Amino acid sequence: MSNIRLKIFFSFLVIILSQALPQNLERIEPPFWWAGFKSDELQLMVYGENISKLKPEIEGSKIIIEKVHKVDSPNYLFLDLKLNDNVPQTFEIQFFYKNEKVLSHDYELKKREASFYREKFLSASDVIYLIMPDRFANGDKSNDEVDGLIEKSNRKSKDGRHGGDLQGIIDNLNYIESMGFTHIWLNPVLENNQPDFSYHGYSTTDYYQVDERFGSNTLYKQLSKEAAKRGLGIVKDLVLNHIGSGHWWMDDLPTKDWLNHQDKYIQTNHVHETVFDPHVTRAQRDLFTDGWFVETMPDLNQKNQFVANYLIQATMWWVEYISLSSIRVDTYPYVDKNFLSVWSKKISEEFPYLNYFGEAWVNDISLVSYWQKGAKTHDGYESYIPAMKDFPLQKSLVTGLNSVHAWDSGIGNIYRALSKDFQYGDPYNLVTFADNHDMQRIFSLMGENMDLYKMALSIILTTRGIPCIFYGTEIAMSSTENHGELRKDFPGGWENDSKNVFYDFGLNAIESEAKNFMKTLLNWRKSSDAIGKGKLIHFPVTDGLYVYFRNYKEDIVMVAVNNLDQREDLDPELYKDVIGGKEKAIEIFSENAYSLRKKISIYPKTANIFQIK
Repeated sequence: MSNIRLKIFFSFLVIILSQALPQNLERIEPPFWWAGFKSDELQLMVYGENISKLKPEIEGSKIIIEKVHKVDSPNYLFLDLKLNDNVPQTFEIQFFYKNEKVLSHDYELKKREASFYREKFLSASDVIYLIMPDRFANGDKSNDEVDGLIEKSNRKSKDGRHGGDLQGIIDNLNYIESMGFTHIWLNPVLENNQPDFSYHGYSTTDYYQVDERFGSNTLYKQLSKEAAKRGLGIVKDLVLNHIGSGHWWMDDLPTKDWLNHQDKYIQTNHVHETVFDPHVTRAQRDLFTDGWFVETMPDLNQKNQFVANYLIQATMWWVEYISLSSIRVDTYPYVDKNFLSVWSKKISEEFPYLNYFGEAWVNDISLVSYWQKGAKTHDGYESYIPAMKDFPLQKSLVTGLNSVHAWDSGIGNIYRALSKDFQYGDPYNLVTFADNHDMQRIFSLMGENMDLYKMALSIILTTRGIPCIFYGTEIAMSSTENHGELRKDFPGGWENDSKNVFYDFGLNAIESEAKNFMKTLLNWRKSSDAIGKGKLIHFPVTDGLYVYFRNYKEDIVMVAVNNLDQREDLDPELYKDVIGGKEKAIEIFSENAYSLRKKISIYPKTANIFQIK
């Protein structure tokens, strides 16, 4: 071959090789980190076309790359960093092809904010306000539709995006505070770039980006700061089990086992019992956790160590970035349980005062208690998540108030559910609720009977646990079981709404009564150490009356529930081992005083709350 031909050949070869080399870094996740965590290890996901052809190096810093992982896709590198110099700084990651530097990236370790060390974390003295952001208030109409995000605004569709956003919540923090709520749980706000049903937020397409139709990461942080000024904590809804089918990973999955059943869609059997069942086959047990929730929600394989590290770090990132007061974890038992043990231990080690909770939608106490820290498990499984949602109590509340009193039905269902609290690691730390964003609203579950509605909420807000109230419950909002319909818009959150709950405009008699009831009860609850810190003492249902006490030092609250159709007389003498020598009871709504030396009439379909003096 002539010299000219050789030169031409090598020229073409250089051009081909240069075209095959990465031209830019498309992503590094986490996008930044913080100095000062207990762990000095950090794993970076680096993404860019053919990035695996390059060799990363860090020069002039004590931070070192301990290991570089190449995976099935040539467009990823995973870098294990050792943060030997674990102080705030910016360092340069350089990427070389042979001896030539091709790319570089400045990576920042930020200083952890002092606000994280605040004392305000979720406890039994709090009440959570659950908000579906798309349906609460539209504070910024300019982001109702965003270029690059598929689904557009359609308020006429009950299943479409309606335009509610983070700014709408910020604008109405005074309302939330004045009602007496102390924490705000938002259904997921991360990007959901799906063609439809994207409003609910449970199909994550970017773990580090707030959906632009809700606002931005910066606005989310501003919400947390503005809430903190009012003594309100922020609860983030986190999805560890699955992603949305529109996630950017789906076009180029890092490994062949990034997802469970990556090559063929297989749906979960949704049978929670298979996790515990000693007689079930392994295939059926694995089907529950490894099957996809639905076809548009690919199931993550947390047994893959890169997936596991990614999810742990993403959790830590948001807790620190937003100064979260709690986390709620979606579909908790569907996640690989060995990963959950590692994940919950890590989060509790890094954020020891963070009180967070998981969702296990089953009505069997033994299947919920299994997941809570401190519970005695049949197989020695160790969980470190402090709390779970109390679905068994919610079920007993609805069946108990809607059924006729008998030895095995009626409000005795509530007593029987609470009598099994010995199975929990800490029953006082369970998140209790009358309804939520996935079920028919409590006013409708109570047959739109105002007396039963008040009884249900009186119980939830005075028994043990951390109560959670779904937005709209404070005005006795009704619903069917349809998800889009039960997540209807909050009146007053949109311009020209015919009624406005925030300013008491246009409310009907039922809505006004419900709101006044809720506001009175919530703000009284704030001042009650017996409710926020006290022990629960209850008595078996007698003559149709369910009576229980909350007791903290000298602060005693008595609750008497009568679900019968006739008046019942409460005899204080039956409860003297709790009441002791106290002589007077003040009913908190009427402020009427009653002697504890006489019987007290409890009228039909009422729950009376008494402050014992």
